Amino acid sequence: MKLKMRQLIVATVVLAALAAGLYWSNHRKAATDSAVAAPSASNAKVISLNQDDISKLEIKKKDGDDVVLDRVSALNWEITSPKPLVADESSVSTILYNLSPMDGATLIDDHAANLKQFGLTDPEAKITATEKDGKSQIVLVGDETPTGDAAYVMVSGESKVYSIPKNTKTNLDKSLNDLRDKRLMPVDFDKLASVEINGGKLHLTFASENGQWTVHSPANLRGDTSKMEGIIEKLRTATMDPSAPETETKKAASLFASGAPIATIKATDAAGTQELQVRKSGDAYFAKTSAMDGVFKVPNELGDAINKDAEDFREKQVFDFGAEDPDKVEFHDGSKAYFLTRSGEDWWSDGKKMDPVAVQEFLRVIRTLTATKLAASGFSSSTLSLVVTSKDGKHVEKVDIAKSGTGYLAKRADGPALFVLDAKSVEDIQKAAGELKPAEVPPAKK
Repeated sequence: MKLKMRQLIVATVVLAALAAGLYWSNHRKAATDSAVAAPSASNAKVISLNQDDISKLEIKKKDGDDVVLDRVSALNWEITSPKPLVADESSVSTILYNLSPMDGATLIDDHAANLKQFGLTDPEAKITATEKDGKSQIVLVGDETPTGDAAYVMVSGESKVYSIPKNTKTNLDKSLNDLRDKRLMPVDFDKLASVEINGGKLHLTFASENGQWTVHSPANLRGDTSKMEGIIEKLRTATMDPSAPETETKKAASLFASGAPIATIKATDAAGTQELQVRKSGDAYFAKTSAMDGVFKVPNELGDAINKDAEDFREKQVFDFGAEDPDKVEFHDGSKAYFLTRSGEDWWSDGKKMDPVAVQEFLRVIRTLTATKLAASGFSSSTLSLVVTSKDGKHVEKVDIAKSGTGYLAKRADGPALFVLDAKSVEDIQKAAGELKPAEVPPAKK
C-alpha cells in the first residue's frame, strides 16, 4: 500500500512538471511569434542614400577587424584602418549599391522594445555611412531569422526592425579581406600611360597608343603586340591570397630574399605608378609589390613572360597595316612592276579594274609575311621591294628584300631589324603578283 502511494505521488509530481513545461513552452512560443509576427509592410525601404554623396564608410564587426574606408576620387577608395591598403572597387561598390537604397525589406516590428531577441543589442555588424556634409547614418545588422534566409536590421536611432534577404546582409557584412584590393598591381590597365620592365636580360618600355602597343625603349624596336598584351593580361590577373596561412607567407618572404632577381615592373596610370619586383627560387617565382606589405608567390606564366630579352619581344611580322585593306600597293620584282590603287571596294591598275579575288590573295601573302627569325647582318643589294600605303595615306611601309643563301632577308625603311624569310614566302608573293589580272567584263545585254 505504501509503495502504491509513493508511485502515485511521483506520478503526480511528474505530471505537474510536464504541465508546467508545456505551459511555459506555449507561452514562450507565443511571445516569440509575437516578436517576429507577420510583417505589417513588405518591400519596405530601410535606408536611402545617394552613392555619390557618401565619402566615408566604417564597418565594425562583432568578430573581426573594424575597417574604415575613405573615398579618394569618384571611383576609388582606400582603406585607412586598421592599416593603409588599396580598397577593392567591386566590394565597395556592392556596399554603396545596397545602401542607396536598401529596399526590398520586410517590416518586422514598428516599435521594437526588445532588440536583444533580434541580435541588435550586440549586432554582428555596424555599417556607418558618412556623407560629404558630415552627417552619418548607421545600419545595424543582427541575427538571421528563424528560417535562415533573411537577417534583422535597423537604423540606429530608430525603432523599426526589418528583415532583409540574406544576400543583402552578405553584401553589407564585409571583412578586411573582402574589402582589400587583392591585385598585386592595382592600376587601370585600360588606361596605362606606360609599362617599364627592367631586368638582367630585359630593358623594355612600352605603352598603348590608339589601341596599339608601341615600344618606346629600346628605340626602333617594333614590338610583338601579342607578347606585350600577354604580359598586361598576366599582370592584370596577378593577385594575392589573403587567407594564406602565416607559415606560407613567411616561406615566400624567405625564398624571395634568397631568390635570383628577374625583373622589376613599373606600371603607370593617371593615379600614379605601382611597382612589382619579381625573383625566382628554384622553379617558382615570388613577387613584392608597392601596393601592399608582404611577399607573394606568382604564377610561373608571369615570371616566364618577363624572364626574356628584348629580341623575344621583336615583331616578326614584316608589315603592320592590319586587317583593313591598304590604299595603295607598289611591288617591284627586278624588271617587273605592279601598281594597285583602291577606290572604295574596287582595286585599279593602269586604269583597269582588277579581279578582286586575285588582289585579295596578293594582299593576304603580303599581310602575313613573317620572319622565321631576326638577323643582325647579311643584307646585300635589294632585289625586290614593296611599298604599302594605308590609313588614308598616313601610314607608309617600305620594305626591301635581298637574296641571302637559300632564303631572303627583308628590311623595313623605318628600322635596322633584318627579317629572315624562307624562300617559299617570297615565291608566294611573286606568284600572287603574277596572277593579278583585270576583272572580267560581263557580257553586253542583247
